[in-house]
Amino acid sequence: VQLQASGGGLVQAGGSLRLSCKFSGRTFTYYGMGWFRQAPGKERDVVAAVNWSGGRRDYVDSVKGRFTISRDNAKNTVYLQMNNLQPEDTAVYYCAARLSRFYDDYDPFGQYDHWGQGTLVTVSS
Repeated sequence: VQLQASGGGLVQAGGSLRLSCKFSGRTFTYYGMGWFRQAPGKERDVVAAVNWSGGRRDYVDSVKGRFTISRDNAKNTVYLQMNNLQPEDTAVYYCAARLSRFYDDYDPFGQYDHWGQGTLVTVSS
């Protein structure tokens, strides 16, 4: 599995960015997908996750109402729409893929199997 994240950049507080992550190498719909982030000096934490169909989504409290995760199974791509960005959102953002262990398996905050290279999001105040 290869994951290619893109869409990061520099934005002012209150602005928006849309991250994309292109999946290749296996059957996309066998995988739940997640976005994680790692701020300087901190551990990598999950931000949002989506199940194989897109019908189930989860978010950490700090981004609820501001971030939206979605996926396009026809394009093998997962997105993270980030609105009302704040300086505390500054981090390297990673997409990750979790192979379903059984039919309709979904463990948004569980262990992920594959990781992309990360894309930097910087929010200025």
